Amino acid sequence: MKKKELDQIDKQILHLLIQDANASYVDIAKQIYVSAATVHVRVKNLRATGVIESAHTQVNLSALGYQVVAFVAIYLDRSSYYTDVLSALQQLPEITNVHSTTGSYSLFAKVVCKDHTHLHDLLHLHIQELKGVQRTESFISLNEPISRGVSLL
Repeated sequence: MKKKELDQIDKQILHLLIQDANASYVDIAKQIYVSAATVHVRVKNLRATGVIESAHTQVNLSALGYQVVAFVAIYLDRSSYYTDVLSALQQLPEITNVHSTTGSYSLFAKVVCKDHTHLHDLLHLHIQELKGVQRTESFISLNEPISRGVSLL
């Protein structure tokens, strides 16, 4: 995909949408001193060029009872298992993100669980039982002192 060059107005619009994806075009326009029509056209163009992929609602998982966030390093027996393991991980709703990585392990997953027993069961009954998974290494998050969208703008 061709890289899109952003001007200052595009960057301001993106910054405000990252802070609040529900912000109206009128509200954004007032903050950056352009018309709502300009914001509408700019957002439409940012979507068309793939800069904006989607808007998401951020859910407070703790409020829903998910008290444990962990990162799971997944070691594969062979790289030929990669696609099958990735497909199986996709089916586990506790897994929120998976990254393919360099280094000792093949995959690095972020998981959310209700408690430590839930995490234990997820690891031992689901992830470690997948054909091709040699072992896992877990890192429990104590807190998330920095959480932000793109700050590179």
